[in-house]
Amino acid sequence: MSSKRIIIIGGVAGGASAAARARRLCEDCEIIVFERGPYVSFANCGLPYFVGGEIAEQDSLLVQTPESLKARFNLDVRINTEVIRLDRAVRRIRVREVDTGREYEEAYDALILSTGASPLKPPLPGIECPNHFVVRSIPDVEHIMAWSKDCQRCRAVVVGGGYIGLEMAEQLRHRGFDVTMAQALPQVMTPFDPEMAAWLHAELRANGVALHLNDPVVAFEPPSEQEPARASIVVLKSGHRLPADSVVLGLGVTPKVSLAKDAGLEIGNLGGIRVNEHLQTSDRHIWAVGDAIEVRDGVTDQWALIPLAGPANRQGRIAADNVLGRPTRYEHTWGTAILRLFTLTAGCTGANEKSLRRAAIPFQAIHLHPGSHAGYYPGAEPIALKVLFAPDSGKLLGAQAVGHEGVDKRIDVLATALKAGMTIHDLAELELAYAPPYGSAKDPVNLAGMAAQNVLAGDVALAQWNEITSLDPSTTLLLDVRRFDERAQGFIPGSVHIPLDELRQRLSELPRDREIIAYCHSGQRSYIATRILSYHGFRVRNLTGSYRTWQAAQCQ
Repeated sequence: MSSKRIIIIGGVAGGASAAARARRLCEDCEIIVFERGPYVSFANCGLPYFVGGEIAEQDSLLVQTPESLKARFNLDVRINTEVIRLDRAVRRIRVREVDTGREYEEAYDALILSTGASPLKPPLPGIECPNHFVVRSIPDVEHIMAWSKDCQRCRAVVVGGGYIGLEMAEQLRHRGFDVTMAQALPQVMTPFDPEMAAWLHAELRANGVALHLNDPVVAFEPPSEQEPARASIVVLKSGHRLPADSVVLGLGVTPKVSLAKDAGLEIGNLGGIRVNEHLQTSDRHIWAVGDAIEVRDGVTDQWALIPLAGPANRQGRIAADNVLGRPTRYEHTWGTAILRLFTLTAGCTGANEKSLRRAAIPFQAIHLHPGSHAGYYPGAEPIALKVLFAPDSGKLLGAQAVGHEGVDKRIDVLATALKAGMTIHDLAELELAYAPPYGSAKDPVNLAGMAAQNVLAGDVALAQWNEITSLDPSTTLLLDVRRFDERAQGFIPGSVHIPLDELRQRLSELPRDREIIAYCHSGQRSYIATRILSYHGFRVRNLTGSYRTWQAAQCQ
């Protein structure tokens, strides 16, 4: 393999992975990494947990240092050094040392851009204010820690309900702060559909987070004697005024593409660097990875921005392969992600309903609430599981899960199935590890496949939670088949109650000129009810996810 001079702009997940992989493939190559900040390889996903104290030492966040990368991989790592210009014609970059201002140039044979993304800061009045923080780097959390050192019962306002916003809300509550979250959209966590995000709304409120949904921030005003605060008064569109001793801006990120754009590289419609399947830019000597690039969505095949650490690490490895003559394809990103929020875990993979509708892809959705492990073994917890699949072939399109236990395992299985192009028939047939403390003989993934098979086979027609409010009682009857004690705890208004075990004896009480929508607690007993009723000639559908999903959705 011929020696090359490889320059990598940016470290952390994509850049550091590319550099290490390049060295493993080529001992003779000269590899230089430029990092604008003081840390070349750190665990940015761990930043909120350092703020909350779960990660006690800042040094624990440092994955590698310039010294360790030099010792192990013989990499030339230059921190606090910003690349300010890229001259593609002569394959040179111009850099500036942040501390001294000294500028110089370096030549390259191959260039990998891992410039990342910047926190979104919309042009709102007063947004640039002391004690307004973003969470993107170690210096960011150093500022937060310095502010919070002497702050007791401080009021924190978290603006934005994505991953960083929710993790920071959790961690600030762990620190004893009063936390309010302001979210412009009707739900937090937009990768989830609204009825699944509703579980997170309930968890936030249960843990003392004041939640303002569908209420965007319009301004940050200075405090006053009448409204004292250490940071600002956060003004919402509704007129709510939230005094804040600190503000955490968790509004998402935007790709850092100014260097690429100024150099004339192709930028996609979403604002990221456009790359091919080999992560090569419009210049054959330049590759790009990580949060700065647009990728192909694994389900819709549309261009997307999916800033996740896992894909960035894999992209770094693949880019290095291609630079060094090993043709390797990066085909798609599936958006598999997971979040802990207080006592809940929420995970997702693939498409949600919103993205499928935008892409005009037909789908069917099922909800179920299986136990995390065998019900007879102590400690089983229900998992709210949603699976999306193609109504003709049964091909898996996406999945979402929320629960106290076992979510990570199921989402990882479903993510693997999605990548493999599996169908719901494959899910039903998967042979998964089982022992009572860990799962059930029919794992939740198996049950999801079986429930979807029933739909494809025509054994059951489904009703969705969001249909209930628009039902016409003159044409539709809601039938509750739970026990009396369950109904006493709450029911869907307007429903008729006939317990499942009495249904066969009370068929005469049901109308034959109206459609019946049956529900129970989670959907299993109401499925049995639909089979009984359809056999006896009734028009009937099962409310998928039943009362548990419908009730959770009311927390939006």
